[in-house]
Amino acid sequence: MAKEKVVLAYSGGLDTSIIIPWLKENYNYDVIAVCCDAGQKEDFSAIRQKALDTGASKAYVLDIREPFITDFIWPTLKAGAIYEDDYLLGTSMARPLMAQKLVEVAEEEGAFVIAHGCTGKGNDQVRFETTVKALNPAIKIIAPWRIWELTSREECIAYAKAHHVQIQQTEENIYSRDENIWHMSHEGGNLENPWNQHKDNIHVLSVPPEKAPDEPEYVEIHFENGIPTQVNGKELGPVDLLLELNALGSAHGVGTVDIVENRLVGMKSRGVYETPGGTILFHAHKSLEKLILDRDTMQYKNIVAQKWAQLVYDGLWFTPLREAIQAFVDKTQELVDGDVRMKLYKGTAAAVATRSPHSLYSEEFATFSKDEVYKQSDAEGFINLFSLPLKIRAIQKQVSEGGAEEHETLERKVLKGGDFIC
Repeated sequence: MAKEKVVLAYSGGLDTSIIIPWLKENYNYDVIAVCCDAGQKEDFSAIRQKALDTGASKAYVLDIREPFITDFIWPTLKAGAIYEDDYLLGTSMARPLMAQKLVEVAEEEGAFVIAHGCTGKGNDQVRFETTVKALNPAIKIIAPWRIWELTSREECIAYAKAHHVQIQQTEENIYSRDENIWHMSHEGGNLENPWNQHKDNIHVLSVPPEKAPDEPEYVEIHFENGIPTQVNGKELGPVDLLLELNALGSAHGVGTVDIVENRLVGMKSRGVYETPGGTILFHAHKSLEKLILDRDTMQYKNIVAQKWAQLVYDGLWFTPLREAIQAFVDKTQELVDGDVRMKLYKGTAAAVATRSPHSLYSEEFATFSKDEVYKQSDAEGFINLFSLPLKIRAIQKQVSEGGAEEHETLERKVLKGGDFIC
């Protein structure tokens, strides 16, 4: 009789490496490891071989970089979604796609169980499992961190040694990291005390700003319908474009943030995030929107962006609300075409020039020099009407405070003030 199959979200790191022997010991499952290449700098052939050497019966390596960018990163960029004003959602965006791939492999392999290495304290467990339930609710989920007897990274390291599982983590190098083509996150270790300043050696993608070049560098980005398509006049596909901007941003220390965030499960956590190319793109896109979108659309879009960020952070990508918001966002981006020149210098990415064929900025109207299109005298009537509710309220207050001796009508007091009421 064939063994029951379990599909494991596999990275080759500490947790997922020891989960393979743990699943075999405790469930006697046939383990199928699935590693998603989202742009992390890894030797994927070695990861695949490691999964097999550790006891997996089959191991997949799936290249998800392009769909990750086009179907998850670009929509989030167009939405302008940033969680709690700091976090550019690198891990949050990747998890739903990874979970989607796990479901696809499970269905192809005839497996009805999916396992993951997310801890019971984190957000990723929610992101994986809500996606699985949204796409195939018949699949059972096993989360070892919620049920096994191991309670710390140190115990996991000891378990790996006892089961002859090769790992890179040590008790000295104990940061929990997640990398993809958009970012790298760092948690744990000395970061768990928010009074500790993070050390420069934590940087993997970027140099510390103090060690960045002393001269700024400029880069021009072209957008079409809110999506970046060119860098310095060169047409690039999604993967190459992001790699190019990552290299530029990394060299200048752009996009590193050290934040304390509110996890979905209710606790606060501290992390350091490196998002070099993504930070450049967010600032560039926002600057271009300011040139093109009208005030009401921009203000409402900012509200929508906060909701989008929360939905993605909470693992609710495959939901009607997120899809409905995307329809609104896509409409706002129909004319977001143009170019942005960005200045990269010592950890900053600032837009210094913008242009668009759909710009609402008119130098003829905005100039402080003489113009032939704007009558400054028109402003007086506009201000009178704009401020009329405030003036009426102030007069009403005066009448009320005047008591029975105040007989002049509200309309007369307005007229005396030099205004008129239609």
